Amino acid sequence: MLITFEGIEGSGKSTQIVLLYNYLKEKGFDVVKTREPGGTVFGEDLRKVFLQQDVHIFPLSELLVFMAMRAQLVEELIGPALQDGKIVLCDRFVDASYAYQGYGRGIDLGIIETLNRLVTKGIRPNLTVVLDCNVSEGFKRKAANGFSMDRFEKEEATFHRKIKRSYLKLSKEDPKRFFVVDGKKRVDDIHMLIRDKVEQLLKNHGI
Repeated sequence: MLITFEGIEGSGKSTQIVLLYNYLKEKGFDVVKTREPGGTVFGEDLRKVFLQQDVHIFPLSELLVFMAMRAQLVEELIGPALQDGKIVLCDRFVDASYAYQGYGRGIDLGIIETLNRLVTKGIRPNLTVVLDCNVSEGFKRKAANGFSMDRFEKEEATFHRKIKRSYLKLSKEDPKRFFVVDGKKRVDDIHMLIRDKVEQLLKNHGI
């Protein structure tokens, strides 16, 4: 089973994926946690360059680099883990390309769909959790936690508002897969909502 987490910068998805991972491990499930961009030695090395503030990357180049990292992640980690019956938690996946490179950068969604099918070999998330968060609040959290801004986080607020709207649009187009959670809620309350959703999903799949 593949569960992905999406949201704008500072939405809290990375915190929630750790909480869910720890909870499922405590329950005795075989769980793998990974992220995009990165997740493999190849991907993590590219990530270091890819997110640097002073690196200028054209939209199509950006998309293709993401797809290369995703292909490696699917081949090396996600695919084998799913074949072994493990639960895979991924911090960003296919929907991030539609949000950032599609709605954010203006690349044709059909191109992204074709590339996603190619690199994922048809693997789709069973559940996608979207942490819906106000853009200004997301950046306040980033600043409060002392994180240095990467290339995406340095984008104008208008860009990030596009990303926020795109995730809500994607969730409306596929409501059975997406689970949108109000990112303004307390961390523990959000975790409980996600936990209950995942437990029901596992039960429905006989896991």
